[in-house]
Amino acid sequence: MLGLSLTGAAVLPLLASCGEAERPQKPMNILFIMCDDHSYQTISAYDTTFIRTPNIDRIAADGLRFTNSFVANSISGPSRACMLTGKHSLANGFTDNSSSFDGSQQTFPKLLQQQGYETAVIGKWHLTSEPTGFNHWDILIGQGDYYNPTFICNGEKVQREGYATNVTTDLALEWLENGRTAEKPFCLLLHHKAPHRTWMPDTCDFDLFADSNFPLPETFFDDYEGRLAAAGQRMSISKDMDLVYDLKMADKDSSIHSRPDLEEWGRRMYSRMNPEQKKAWDAHYDVVIEKFKAAGLKGKELDAWKFQQYMRDYLRVITSVDRNVGRVLDYLEAKGLMDNTLIVYTSDQGFYMGEHGWFDKRWMYEESFRTPLIVRLPGGVKGESMEMVQNIDYAPTFLELAGVEVPSDIHGCSFLPVLKGEEWEPNRDGVYYHYYEYPDEHAVKRHLGVRTETHKLIHFYDDGVWELYDLNADKHELNNIYGKPGTEEVTAMLKEKLEKLQKQYNEEQFIAQ
Repeated sequence: MLGLSLTGAAVLPLLASCGEAERPQKPMNILFIMCDDHSYQTISAYDTTFIRTPNIDRIAADGLRFTNSFVANSISGPSRACMLTGKHSLANGFTDNSSSFDGSQQTFPKLLQQQGYETAVIGKWHLTSEPTGFNHWDILIGQGDYYNPTFICNGEKVQREGYATNVTTDLALEWLENGRTAEKPFCLLLHHKAPHRTWMPDTCDFDLFADSNFPLPETFFDDYEGRLAAAGQRMSISKDMDLVYDLKMADKDSSIHSRPDLEEWGRRMYSRMNPEQKKAWDAHYDVVIEKFKAAGLKGKELDAWKFQQYMRDYLRVITSVDRNVGRVLDYLEAKGLMDNTLIVYTSDQGFYMGEHGWFDKRWMYEESFRTPLIVRLPGGVKGESMEMVQNIDYAPTFLELAGVEVPSDIHGCSFLPVLKGEEWEPNRDGVYYHYYEYPDEHAVKRHLGVRTETHKLIHFYDDGVWELYDLNADKHELNNIYGKPGTEEVTAMLKEKLEKLQKQYNEEQFIAQ
């Protein structure tokens, strides 16, 4: 099936299509840029409501923007494991963030190495174990810090002065310039911490969006009627977004209180700053704090203020990401690498910009299930693709691009044909999702499900609760129609698809009885 809206197209005669034995005459480099929690709503190639991202848009202007790109498990570590292995979480063994990635298993960087690629991962790793399959690795510890972060460079801890997004980009450019063998094709995983919670901006961006007022999402005051699992979460901006930890309202007289554990985390993050950074921080946030205290907001007015403060900081962080993407693109252009480098921009999952009153991710609902995916293939098609792809598809796509035979145990399907403007028939019937992490801070129940082009079926299996959504009629997923008269046929069809996918991915133990 081919779902494309193209502004231009070109076929790649030197690249082997799916199933062909022919190899590229000149191996294609791979630059895989991934951020943490970057919502598609805050990339202007997708939506101009909140921000302009001119440099990320540069990739989109000369490549494909996927509007139906999804993750297999909407949380950081598991999503990264799915991306590396091309397999769903149960198969790769990293089901939630309490897991540790088995580095001995097959990954696409290892297979690329065997094909002569030089591989590197720089930035956020968040898989507990040390990276394997990389000629060079320089990773943040755990979630990483925004200011003066500590990295582990090929096994050695190194603290580096500066802002994490800038530092990570510096390290990537240094490796591209001096750290690799120029004669070999490269695969660089450039993975930013940003814009992960707590959305701490670079000091040069504090003044951005200061006078902006963003529209509240239509569903901001959602009452979760008919959706029991959604009603039980703990990720609302109103109740769970912390004034001190998340919104930086740590006043000098400590009259604004927070959860003790979050206050401690906030103090630790602030203590990492050098005097110059603290001076800039205080000059900005002290003013915001005083205005906030003077306003004495309560109820819905307070909720709306928290949303605005959240959005301003989040978008400031995105501005830094976009600026640094521009630095990398400028380098590739200056070095003549654009004509032989696949460029991918994505996030490890989607994120809530106040929809349903939320921040964070985890759900199979669209805002966290969907993720931005923009791919520029030299000579490939340009425009928009409506094909349903998933992050388990990245590994086989990279492998096919490099002329490597895709192992039969990989769950994903290469979407290289889509990039080339060719017909594509993925080896699945719908897109499968499974979230395992409960209980956790946000109290999102374990669930799995299947999504087609028109419907979504979700099973919260610990409670035996089902949800069904008609995505054409109910784009915000407010009306759970499971069990409603007239839905019997579509429900049966979706349950059949779901069971088929569970068997295909060896998750029979979760098939509903």
